[in-house]
Amino acid sequence: MNGPADGTVHVRYLVDDVHAAIDFYTTHLGFTPNTAFLPAFAEVRRGSLRLLLSGPASSAGRPLPNGRRPQPGGWNRIHLLVGDIDTEVARLRAAGVVFRSEVVTGPGGRQIVLDDPAGNPVELFQPAGT
Repeated sequence: MNGPADGTVHVRYLVDDVHAAIDFYTTHLGFTPNTAFLPAFAEVRRGSLRLLLSGPASSAGRPLPNGRRPQPGGWNRIHLLVGDIDTEVARLRAAGVVFRSEVVTGPGGRQIVLDDPAGNPVELFQPAGT
């Protein structure tokens, strides 16, 4: 596969409301807005992550030949590192963010999964020893 390898990771999320998604990611998770073709599509960035937010009017939201419509949700997710997961969870809960579970501790660290406004999962992860 050929293409530029600039170190940027590109992820596309389908969302119900592009405006709400931009607000969520920039207000709560430290992303900065970049490109927007509202109401169909927007791009936000955090470090080397380029998150494409595609609404129902975007090309990514068009029905497939068999009639199936792409939709938000699922369990594949972006994975954001945090320094203090308990502080982040408390801050986000106070802002009304919806979580799928409580913090889970494993051999590599602690994690929790939250939903963006369209139901797409985002994992917050604090590596062990931090």
